[in-house]
Amino acid sequence: MVEWVRDRGLSMRMLMTMFLLVLVYLIFLTVLYTIGVGYMGLLLFAGGFILLQYYFSDKLVLYTSGAKVVDENEAPELYSMVRELSMNAGLPMPRVAIVDTPVPNAFATGRNPQNAVVAVTTGLLRTLNYEELKAVIGHELSHVKNRDVAVITIASFLSTVAWFVMRWAMFAGMFGDRRDNTSTNIIILAVSALVWFISFLLIRALSRYREYAADLGSAYLTRNPEALISALMKISGKMERISPQYKKEAEGLNAFYIIPALSGESLLSLFSTHPPVEKRVERLQKISAELGIY
Repeated sequence: MVEWVRDRGLSMRMLMTMFLLVLVYLIFLTVLYTIGVGYMGLLLFAGGFILLQYYFSDKLVLYTSGAKVVDENEAPELYSMVRELSMNAGLPMPRVAIVDTPVPNAFATGRNPQNAVVAVTTGLLRTLNYEELKAVIGHELSHVKNRDVAVITIASFLSTVAWFVMRWAMFAGMFGDRRDNTSTNIIILAVSALVWFISFLLIRALSRYREYAADLGSAYLTRNPEALISALMKISGKMERISPQYKKEAEGLNAFYIIPALSGESLLSLFSTHPPVEKRVERLQKISAELGIY
């Protein structure tokens, strides 16, 4: 089994981001309490919503993507690759799925390693060679090893609460009784909107850090960061030639994909769930040098 390596600087940035999220949420709940908003019902509602999303994450993503779970007889080489890397990472064998789409991509989902699914698209299988595909699978299994679905779900909890509070305040302001305290509704709307926006940015930053961590995991798991560099460049280049129709169909899975299907240059990296490919390649080149691979 491969010894799991973590980047201390990256880990510190993730911890700091989580700390800022907790701080923002505590301030938010304090403001709601001060104003007199009964937020326990909202917490329970949002908690139930998040719990359902977390518990059924694998089923929801598989259904949304149209992925088909395959067995070893249907995809022997892919199955063997996932099994080998899972053993090296000290993970139970996840389910393996294939999505029939020309969009070259891959994703992992599942609330824990025991319920994980690793999926690749037919476009990816046609685009990458064996070593490149292995590096991408290593990246996805690193997400499973790092429990990224659980981390992002927990981080998103009170952001979801803020979203529901914001919608409630908007509804109350537009359709509520005129005797309602309008100024209070405006304060609630402004605070919840600000908290949602700040938490949105922090969660996106956390997601980008998790992608860097998964790249690192793949590099050490396969001992071949150059293969992941090659895979990222191929996927990115092929994505530019994919029909907008197919990329639009895959839009809902962008946060799960190794490279978003719609990652145009017009989007600010601040709002992206993934770091720019160039920065990922740069980090992987440094890892390659550290491993003595040229």
